[in-house]
Amino acid sequence: MSAEDRSTVFLFDVDNTLLDNDGVQADLGEHLEREFGRAKRDRYWAIFEELRAQLGYADYLGALQRYRLENLDDPQLLLMSSFLVDYPFTSRVYPGAFGALEHCRRWGETIILSDGDVVFQPRKIQRSGLWDAVEGRVLIYLHKEKMLESVERRFPARRYVMVDDKLRILAAMKSSWGSKLTTVFPRQGHYALDPAEVAKYPRADVTVERIDELASYDFSTLLGIEASV
Repeated sequence: MSAEDRSTVFLFDVDNTLLDNDGVQADLGEHLEREFGRAKRDRYWAIFEELRAQLGYADYLGALQRYRLENLDDPQLLLMSSFLVDYPFTSRVYPGAFGALEHCRRWGETIILSDGDVVFQPRKIQRSGLWDAVEGRVLIYLHKEKMLESVERRFPARRYVMVDDKLRILAAMKSSWGSKLTTVFPRQGHYALDPAEVAKYPRADVTVERIDELASYDFSTLLGIEASV
């Protein structure tokens, strides 16, 4: 499909945008404390945060690999890995997220644009059902805001809509794409609800309290387009 045929592309983040990743982390924390104790749970999260600071994205399995180097003879690590790999991510998809994807498909093509590692993040998107919801149109980068040329090359369009819970990402993409991009900010998750974090960046073009609000949002005026039939 050419850019002339694809007038609008909707780009959706995953964590805390379509899927309650804070809830996933809470479940993992409870599992770690129950199976390993509070001290080992805290050590895992410390390694996790160190790795996130280095990489710029959450790497659960990478943190587990580093944690293993400190606990080479602990057989319970297998339980931790199976919890992550087999987690029921469908249960953490936000209410109305699938409806939002379906509704936005009336106005343009829907794409998942996420940060993450090359193993766990795709599995999360697949097991949650989100992969199928966008018919496999999934892009996962280390820093997606730096990969906009690649996004345009894969999905050329005259205009883009980015839905993301991080104003930092939305501001960076707006800086690159300008008026070609409409930013949508769902106020979900700890980043979006942190007043100090929100105050650092310009307001998004559209702010919604929950992702399900996009399941009935009228984009006609905003985008200057008519819904497809």
